[in-house]
Amino acid sequence: ANRELSCCWMFLTFFRLGVKFHIFAAATVEQFEQAKNKLSTLKNDPGNEAKLKIYALFKQATQGPCNTPKPGMLDFVNKVKWDAWKSLGSISQDEARQQYCDLIGSLVTAEGGTTLAAKPAGSGTTYETLLVTTEDDITTIKLNRPAKKNAITTEMYNDIIAALEQAAKDDSVITVITGAGDFYCSGNDLSNFTKIPEGGVDEMAKQGGDLLRKYVKAYIDFPKPLVAVVNGPAVGISVTVLGLFDLVYATDRATFHTPFSQLGQSAEGCSSYTFPKIMGSAKASEMLLFNKKLTAAQACGLGLVTEVFPDSSFQSEVWSRLKAYAKLPPNSLALSKQLIRSMEKDRLHAVNNAEVERLMERWTSDECFNAVMSFFQAKAKL
Repeated sequence: ANRELSCCWMFLTFFRLGVKFHIFAAATVEQFEQAKNKLSTLKNDPGNEAKLKIYALFKQATQGPCNTPKPGMLDFVNKVKWDAWKSLGSISQDEARQQYCDLIGSLVTAEGGTTLAAKPAGSGTTYETLLVTTEDDITTIKLNRPAKKNAITTEMYNDIIAALEQAAKDDSVITVITGAGDFYCSGNDLSNFTKIPEGGVDEMAKQGGDLLRKYVKAYIDFPKPLVAVVNGPAVGISVTVLGLFDLVYATDRATFHTPFSQLGQSAEGCSSYTFPKIMGSAKASEMLLFNKKLTAAQACGLGLVTEVFPDSSFQSEVWSRLKAYAKLPPNSLALSKQLIRSMEKDRLHAVNNAEVERLMERWTSDECFNAVMSFFQAKAKL
């Protein structure tokens, strides 16, 4: 029960991050009612920050400034709701109504105007969170949530697994993973920790562990040359799996961060094995134990990144090189990779299983909960 309550508090704390509001002209009551109706038409989860804004603005628009007593410290749910409403201060109901309408309108417009998917060559598969294309014998899997810094949701994990499975079977020679926008990937989306199943926190940890094991396995078993084109900062799981890629090209403004112990968690993506092997145990420990963030140049110097390019010429230089690689004999590339990987594939699967088991224990621990709370409470004060 305590862990259930802890996860609820974790969810609500995430909700509080980064809430800012702006003042606009007033909307009519009719427009406000239309906005409420439009809210129910959204197909995608707008995210925790947007949900909190919607809640607070609705309360302000319908009841005015917060006028209820502050809930007790242990009443987590109502306290966070109260804080959100109270943060609007004395803005009028008309102003809140307009902000509510503008927010709902922007969500509807963004959802309707965004290209959600592309089709891999020869495939009928589409993905809600990825852009997957095949051109010049290269299949490109592009993480496509730029507004969320390409944070990986549960759905996105499944989409990437499916896209890798498809790329393994198509006629391409090389497969590339990259990100849309300025970020490569910011790691796990916070919403992954808010969807508690009926079985409670233990069941959530089990489901998360099963998905993570399958996700990392898709990289271990991928049969073709796999290239990361790191177009910006990378965090967490997007960094740890880099040890399973065949090439990692990065822009000079990319950074690499694995803040596991800061969040009371532990390594994943086979990094507990690949990182010491690549960069030596001391430097690996600096990243995996002590949360050191590496610049692209530092990551290259340690062997995690193959080569760094100036941001101004990054895309042109990388893609011209990859197009040349894709002209190499495909069977020779695939068979050579199999020889390299076969020497340690069983070891990688064993490491993946061990890391997942440890993480499942971490996710249900009080230490992990307390570390996560401390981290996000500090962020909220910035």
